[in-house]
Amino acid sequence: MSAPLRIAILAHSTNPRGGVVHALALGDALCRLGYAATVHAPDASGGGFFRDTVCRTVAVPAAPVGRDTTEMVEVRIAEYLRHFERGDNRRFDIWHAQDGISGNALATLKARGLIPGFARTVHHVDTFADTRLAALQRRAIVEADQLLAVSRLWQGWLAHELGRVARLVGNGVDTKLFSPAPDATDAELRARLGLAHHAPVFLAVGGIEERKNTVRILEAFRAFRARHQACRLVIAGGASLLDHDAYQARFAAALAQSGLPDASVIRTGPWPQRLMPALYRAATALIFPSVKEGFGLVILEAMASGVPVVTSHVAPFTEYLGEGDAAWCEPLDVASIADAMAASLDPARRARWIARGLRIADDHGWERTARAHLPTYERLMEPADA
Repeated sequence: MSAPLRIAILAHSTNPRGGVVHALALGDALCRLGYAATVHAPDASGGGFFRDTVCRTVAVPAAPVGRDTTEMVEVRIAEYLRHFERGDNRRFDIWHAQDGISGNALATLKARGLIPGFARTVHHVDTFADTRLAALQRRAIVEADQLLAVSRLWQGWLAHELGRVARLVGNGVDTKLFSPAPDATDAELRARLGLAHHAPVFLAVGGIEERKNTVRILEAFRAFRARHQACRLVIAGGASLLDHDAYQARFAAALAQSGLPDASVIRTGPWPQRLMPALYRAATALIFPSVKEGFGLVILEAMASGVPVVTSHVAPFTEYLGEGDAAWCEPLDVASIADAMAASLDPARRARWIARGLRIADDHGWERTARAHLPTYERLMEPADA
């Protein structure tokens, strides 16, 4: 038998962000299909990846950096280059970047003749005022030999803005990890956050960021709480590499002026992976009125957990959710978000959304996502003059 195809998957960090979740799940699924996948990421904390994996992982040595995003990106690219300049670290058949940091590193390795080419998954494209950072983001896309996209929204953007064809690969969810079935972590989770069983709990995942629409979530919660005094808002996550200080200051000011009791809004920060399934199960609904997303992995995780979803009636969510699958809202309209939160409490609609969500989650297995990558990997293996 021939040796399995060796696939290097590169992420921007070891933190539980969407692109890293995707990279690890893809690596695990590829290994289950018989491939030899290894996920890499710079690891400034020295703690390794946020969860155990089936696939092999490599925590690339990385140094602490300051708050300047452009400097951080350039430092991380250089750290990737130092790692892969060693021949022993380049024993792979396929090179696959998940972000701008790793995409730039692979573009440089290709330019030096150290790798033959690479694929790049585009989850979404940010808007940067810094021209150096914007140029690095663009280079990591345009210099890739093959492009993949997780949604038709960004597949279309790549075609329209850059004239590039990208293969649609989608996203998945682990329905064994995320499920409605409670376990020993549920009681621990509620005790840790002080959540009562009788009070509605609205969960926002992704931290406090402008594209997550967190200030409007807070304003909608404030309006909703005027009718439901016992409810709580939990904002989980936030392990981002980008600088969100200005928006977080705006959120802090809005919270201070809201008149909400301190205990009604819980900010967990980055949350242990082993408690994430219980966190979803503790929620009355996931509140995800995002204004910009690549796909929205947390929607699948919530649905797999048996939790109704409040989300924006925009792409990419409308690509994989039908009209009756979620409590839709207009993300720029606070009243619309608050109305959707109220709708999530209606017993009949909740039952329908939960049932549909479980079916949608079942249709989004990671093996399907992994198989969607294989034609791209095959093209990367073709001789350059083919």
